[in-house]
Amino acid sequence: MSKDTLFSAPIEKLGDFTFDESVAEVFPDMIQRSVPGYSNIITAIGMLAARFVSENSNVYDLGCSRGAGILAIRRNITQQGVNIIGVDNSEPMVERCRRHLEAYHSEIPVEILCEDIRQVEIKNASMVVLNFTLQFLPPDDRLALLRKIYQGLKPNGVLVLSEKFTFADEKMNELLIDLHHTFKRANGYSELEVSQKRTALENVMRTDSIDTHKSRLQQAGFSQIELWFQCFNFGSMVAVK
Repeated sequence: MSKDTLFSAPIEKLGDFTFDESVAEVFPDMIQRSVPGYSNIITAIGMLAARFVSENSNVYDLGCSRGAGILAIRRNITQQGVNIIGVDNSEPMVERCRRHLEAYHSEIPVEILCEDIRQVEIKNASMVVLNFTLQFLPPDDRLALLRKIYQGLKPNGVLVLSEKFTFADEKMNELLIDLHHTFKRANGYSELEVSQKRTALENVMRTDSIDTHKSRLQQAGFSQIELWFQCFNFGSMVAVK
């Protein structure tokens, strides 16, 4: 696994973070060392797939990156006639995702599309995954996407929504941010790497509170919504149609 050293040297003109070739190459290392509980979330996505995916239905992973979520889903479903569709707008991610999935044999068909998730049709879905994806969409586009997902889900279909959160209480917010940075330093990132990456993400990742997410999911049509996992300012929610 390639080690993430993208922000280890001072960068004179720090642009906005993008999922380009260099990020795609080190992404598994980056996400394991940057997102507390990421592997637990991936494992649980597989467990939820075993429970919610129904036969002759579609499963969507929107913002599938290199396919970790898709592999967990595919390993855990025994239902017949299931199609998995992964979507990502980063060509380098899509290329690696396709290669990664080809390395593991499965009878379950998977299609990986290089497209904008806002343009993809969601239909006959028993499961949709947004694993740290919604936070990269413009805030004004988020409700429309969730509505589209809700409409495309079958009754009893599930949406898994994992996000980085903000908190209304300023002291708690700062504490959880600080604990996250401590987590990253414990995983070998330097002060420079932590601060440069934070700056690069500032304009592209706009996070919401848990209450905002719940209220938006309700507006989209969901009535059964719960936060099932949280570690510091990262977490994951399930919403059932």
